[in-house]
Amino acid sequence: MTLRLSVDSSSWNLHFHEVAKSLVNVVPVVKGNGYGFGRQTLMSHAASIANEIAVGTVFEAHDVPANCTAIVLTPAGTEIPKSLPLTTVLTVGSLHHIENLKNNSWRGSVVVKLRSSMNRYGANKDQLTNLIAATKNAGLTQVGWSIHPPLDGQPEDHLREIKHWMSELSSDLPWFISHTNAVNANELRKEFSKNRIRVRSGTALWLGDKSMIQLTADVLDIRSVKKGETAGYRNVDINSDSTIAMIGVGTSHGVHLVGTELSPFHFNQQRLALVEPSHMHTSMVFIPKGDKLPQVGDNVDVQQPLTRIYPDIISWI
Repeated sequence: MTLRLSVDSSSWNLHFHEVAKSLVNVVPVVKGNGYGFGRQTLMSHAASIANEIAVGTVFEAHDVPANCTAIVLTPAGTEIPKSLPLTTVLTVGSLHHIENLKNNSWRGSVVVKLRSSMNRYGANKDQLTNLIAATKNAGLTQVGWSIHPPLDGQPEDHLREIKHWMSELSSDLPWFISHTNAVNANELRKEFSKNRIRVRSGTALWLGDKSMIQLTADVLDIRSVKKGETAGYRNVDINSDSTIAMIGVGTSHGVHLVGTELSPFHFNQQRLALVEPSHMHTSMVFIPKGDKLPQVGDNVDVQQPLTRIYPDIISWI
């Protein structure tokens, strides 16, 4: 049973260094499943290009090397680990977020998040006066502003949102921005030359060139089935004589349907139909009569967002 992530090492290293250089003052993002590589794997690479590393939650901050500062992107909830380094920079976007920090007796640096069209976290302009006052009263030190436009839309759309906020607020504090390419970041730095602009980058940095990455899984078994038989956990009806192949990956690896109904598996440049949605460690696929059969030990291609998978093996080629 193997989900294998194969990586062209030289191309991958060249890519992430070039992206970091083009963005200037980049804050590498290492969160969640570590973009398929695992957080620990990416931390050393992140530390080689920056001394500040963004993570997803307060529970991921302990992964950041001691010689780097963790910047937590998601506002803390009602519980904060006692082991959270005092140098950590947290994010607040509402009075509730500040109250959570007070209730945990946490004092330190924060970035104030501003509302974007994503409407996830962040304060409106008319909330900022109270938010900044509460930040000071709680003994917190604001060290920057944060704006996170949605993933959808063009870079120019994101640029307009960021420019709007930067024009609205007169501040010498740094700006931490996301979903901005090098061209737009350069434009911002020219227009707002008195401000320090920090570009957070995760997907573009680690996964920006899919040609250097391949995701595959092993075929563990095959068996012939006849029309009228059933197969799978749910006794799915077999409608024609065919072959079922057992692939050694499933939901424990983060492998799910593509969209709402498509199988993530391909063999011989054809999508393989699932018998039923994947289970923990095995996925069952139909091979119609007459199609080329994979053999036990063969690999099939796996189509999945790397931001949610957990490979068993990472092969640096």
